[in-house]
Amino acid sequence: MRTVVQRVASASVTIGGKTTAQIGQGLLILLAVGFEDTARDVEWLSGKIARLRVFNDDEGLMNRSLGDMGGEALVVSQFTLLASTKKGNRPSYCNAARPEIAIPLYEAFVKQLEADLGKRVATGEFGADMKVALVNDGPVTVIIDTRRKE
Repeated sequence: MRTVVQRVASASVTIGGKTTAQIGQGLLILLAVGFEDTARDVEWLSGKIARLRVFNDDEGLMNRSLGDMGGEALVVSQFTLLASTKKGNRPSYCNAARPEIAIPLYEAFVKQLEADLGKRVATGEFGADMKVALVNDGPVTVIIDTRRKE
């Protein structure tokens, strides 16, 4: 799994002209599921994001996690994060899982993150043409890949 995690002041998803999800201060999580990903990736990634200390404490240092500061989370599926541009100029998406594998793992990730945070997590709609709006706070943007675990 590969994610782009952005600390946001707000974020929303619009599908077909209708806002279907929105959050205030928290994390926007763009999530790609690879064909080799498993439930172990779901657990590791959810825990890592839930504990990720990217929010400022009283001294202005990034020492607080999403749970520490009571923020919200929005998860949006984005298979294009697994694009390979190694050959030519047209990206290849052969590393992305097919929907029959990706959808259950995406849904499992959302449920696991809800359990790890102890609160509901907003989502986009898997496979939909979404318009994602955000106000990046900082900006703070972190890329996490379960294959690299760095």
